[in-house]
Amino acid sequence: MIQYSLKCAEGHRFDSWFQSAAAFDKLQAAGLVACAVCGSESVEKALMAPRVNGTEAAEPPKPLRSPGTAAEQALAALKAHVEKTSDYVGRNFAKEARAMHQGDAPERAIWGEARGEEAEALVEDGIPIAPLPFVPTRKSN
Repeated sequence: MIQYSLKCAEGHRFDSWFQSAAAFDKLQAAGLVACAVCGSESVEKALMAPRVNGTEAAEPPKPLRSPGTAAEQALAALKAHVEKTSDYVGRNFAKEARAMHQGDAPERAIWGEARGEEAEALVEDGIPIAPLPFVPTRKSN
C-alpha cells in the first residue's frame, strides 16, 4: 500500500491510499481518481515528504481529511447540528413530510432522502422542504 498526498485543479488537498504506484497510475488514467472535496477528476500528486518508520510504535490511523477551510468547517457544523436535532427518516422522507403536512403524523424536524420526482411533488403541493448540502453518514458493521 502507498499513501499519496493529492491535489485537484481547484486547489483542494487530500490524502488517499493505493495498492501500488502502478495502481494509482492506472486508476488516474481511467478517470477514477477524484477530489475528495469537490469531485473533480483533475487530480495530481502533490509534493510530499517521504515517511520513514522508526522503531517507536506507529501512530493510530488518522481520517483521510478533516475540514480545513472555513466553508468546510461550517458545512461540518451544519451536518452535526442537523444529525443531532432532527430525525433521520431515510428513503421515507417524502412519505413522512407529506404525513406531517396533512396532520397524519406529529410535526417534528426530519431529514432524509427523496428521489427528484418525489421532491418536486412535495414542492408542487406546498410542502416546505429544502435540500441539504451533504449526504447522510453511512454506518457499517
